[in-house]
Amino acid sequence: MSDLPRKAVTRTAKLAALPLGFAGRATLGLGKRLGGRPADEVASELQERTAEQLFKVLGELKGGAMKFGQALSVFESALPEDIAGPYRAALTKLQEAAPPMPARTVHRVLAEQLGKDWRAMFDTFEDTPAAAASIGQVHRAVWSDGRQVAVKVQYPGAGDALLSDLSQLGRVARLFGPLVPGMDVKPLLAELRARVAEELDYALEARSQHAHAVEFAGDPDVEVPDVVHQADQVLVTEWMDGVPLSEVISGGSQEMRDRAGQLLAHFLFAGPARTGLLHADPHPGNFRLLTDDGPAEGWRLGVLDFGTVDRLPEGLPLPIGTALRLALADEADEVYRMLRAEGFVKPTINLDAEAVLDYLRPIIEPAGREEFGFDRAWMRAQAARIADPRSPAHQLGKQLNLPPSYLLIHRVTLSTVGVLCQLGARVRLRAELREWLPGFDPEGTEASA
Repeated sequence: MSDLPRKAVTRTAKLAALPLGFAGRATLGLGKRLGGRPADEVASELQERTAEQLFKVLGELKGGAMKFGQALSVFESALPEDIAGPYRAALTKLQEAAPPMPARTVHRVLAEQLGKDWRAMFDTFEDTPAAAASIGQVHRAVWSDGRQVAVKVQYPGAGDALLSDLSQLGRVARLFGPLVPGMDVKPLLAELRARVAEELDYALEARSQHAHAVEFAGDPDVEVPDVVHQADQVLVTEWMDGVPLSEVISGGSQEMRDRAGQLLAHFLFAGPARTGLLHADPHPGNFRLLTDDGPAEGWRLGVLDFGTVDRLPEGLPLPIGTALRLALADEADEVYRMLRAEGFVKPTINLDAEAVLDYLRPIIEPAGREEFGFDRAWMRAQAARIADPRSPAHQLGKQLNLPPSYLLIHRVTLSTVGVLCQLGARVRLRAELREWLPGFDPEGTEASA
């Protein structure tokens, strides 16, 4: 696959074929079981083939298909371990790479966007992409002033492909249910669709990235490469090396995992407080662990891709920190009152305050400890509790509402927790909340409750 398939009929046909492929493998599996092969052996083979087909198609199509796959990939830690294995390798492939756009197409876009003499802007330009993602790919180059730079080139037709893919995926959303127990993927698709215009706007992305680069310049924990040049479909930023978070997940030491997890939690809460912006695409492909010969406490988190952000001029909403603090203090009635006031419980719904707090307690456990060990077992337990139709948590969860203003914050937080569980990181989350989350610090926010 060497270019972005632009014809809607081609992309739709590939996505529409997924259900047929799943059904065919199920029929084949039944035949093998009737032929005497053990059920668990057949099931494992079917899961592996399903994962390979599903994410091969999503990765080849790039666009909205790949973006959806990347969004799903951070939740693989919620899968039961006997199912997660076949999916994990296929999912993580979407976090770092996709089939590249041919050099001739790249050159055409650069000539259209930067002018026919675009090569004069660079000392060198590498035709082989260093990374490829959902709507564009990145090339390494040297800017005319000698700086190492990353040149992000948007795929021609990316906008149409994004919208077409997300519409088609919405029609087959039920197929993805087993991938993320307890999660309805339709709201995820709707939210991705709502962000298409922002994702394609490199001018908006450049402003968001520059704001972060300025705020975190010289920071001991976070580094953001600054913007060098921007056109409609081309974004040039400073180059940043480092260990991709996907590599830390797959083979990093515990020291690397813990430091990466701590930094990721720090950025989740410090970013909005310091910039008024929430980085809203927290899959591992967008982060690097910047290590050196010194102790792990000096390692930093490199942050990439600011195409999707949530604008929070006052930082994260005050009710989040206040409600979290009250929940940890077992103030069930006050928590319930705040949830109703913020729209998490609709006016027509009446719930038992203690039952709501029981629903929340396991989820907020990491915030109640000075250090918490995130792992796949904890994530699986949360997913299973909410996904089981027989559980009180499942029944209560169906009656809660997610207000639109909290939708992106919820997805980013959930995705970040998913990555922390993939890392298996020990994180001092409570310290980050005290410092950066409005309403959480009991010393300074009692009056706000």
